[in-house]
Amino acid sequence: MIEWKKFNPEVIAEFRGNAGKVARFGDLPVVILHTIGARSGKVREIPLIVIRDGEDLLIFGTAAGASAHPDWYLNLKAHPRIEVELGTERFTADVIELTGDDARKRVEFQASSTPQFADYVKSAAPRTIPVFSITRV
Repeated sequence: MIEWKKFNPEVIAEFRGNAGKVARFGDLPVVILHTIGARSGKVREIPLIVIRDGEDLLIFGTAAGASAHPDWYLNLKAHPRIEVELGTERFTADVIELTGDDARKRVEFQASSTPQFADYVKSAAPRTIPVFSITRV
């Protein structure tokens, strides 16, 4: 089981110290989301791997295959305008949850191309992995 309170700060420090690169994720692009707590109103920094989708970015709420959505899920639902760090830049973005066939197809595609992601989908079942699109404002 991943200890997120230890893991996330380590990833964030490496990201910021290496212009957005995180060795354990290889060449996969990583972002830091600055979400606002749904109940607390506090800013939370969440490092995530993203998939480029034209001008937008996609994130998946795998929670490493857990049976519940990640904590940041409710934060994005409550406060969909966020700050995003990508590489050395920081920008404001709107986040929209994809639904129906659009979300299902993206999860299926990602699972077919990334074995670890496929494992997360299996272990999270019957929970559906949420997909969000990040669009710069």
